[in-house]
Amino acid sequence: MLLYHDPRAPNPRRVRVFLAEKGVAYDTIEVSIASHANETPEFRKKNPIALLPVLELGDGRVLRESMAICRYLESEYPEPNLFGKDPWECAVIEQWNRHAELELLFPIAQVFRNSHAFWNGRIRQSAEYADIAREHVASRFEWFDRELGHRSYIGGERFTVADITALCAIDFGKVSNIRIDPAAHPNLAAWHARVSERPSSKA
Repeated sequence: MLLYHDPRAPNPRRVRVFLAEKGVAYDTIEVSIASHANETPEFRKKNPIALLPVLELGDGRVLRESMAICRYLESEYPEPNLFGKDPWECAVIEQWNRHAELELLFPIAQVFRNSHAFWNGRIRQSAEYADIAREHVASRFEWFDRELGHRSYIGGERFTVADITALCAIDFGKVSNIRIDPAAHPNLAAWHARVSERPSSKA
């Protein structure tokens, strides 16, 4: 398998962490967003909308979107299980993975896109929207902190794909000065330390 990725972007990291948890071997090709490598005609043959990651199989088939890739990998390499073992657990993990995507990763990405100099001249930015997204993330840190007072991981009592999404989201926030305050969010900070100790977090 061949993973097209930018090592600095959060969605490719989600796939790399997932692959590391599975212990699956793969090769990579770095596609730099900063240098517009994802916008070349050659790469657009892999993904017409120029987004990362892209997984290319040995037979040339291509998958886009990080969670589509992870679901394929879960089916091909079912252990260790990361999406749930029975209908209820699958639904709960899906619920919390979506919460991590929509309430953490998406608004954190919007802060970055709308306030960081990296995107100056590349997209239309809105400082007001960045502030709104930042406030949203702060409120969701409060919520996740309360939830993690009742369990060890985002989706239950074991590490799952929901933890991968939340970890990659929160770590990506650092570039926009979004960080966990251990004094204000001790449960979230303890969870973050716990998942960051896993070898896969370095992927």
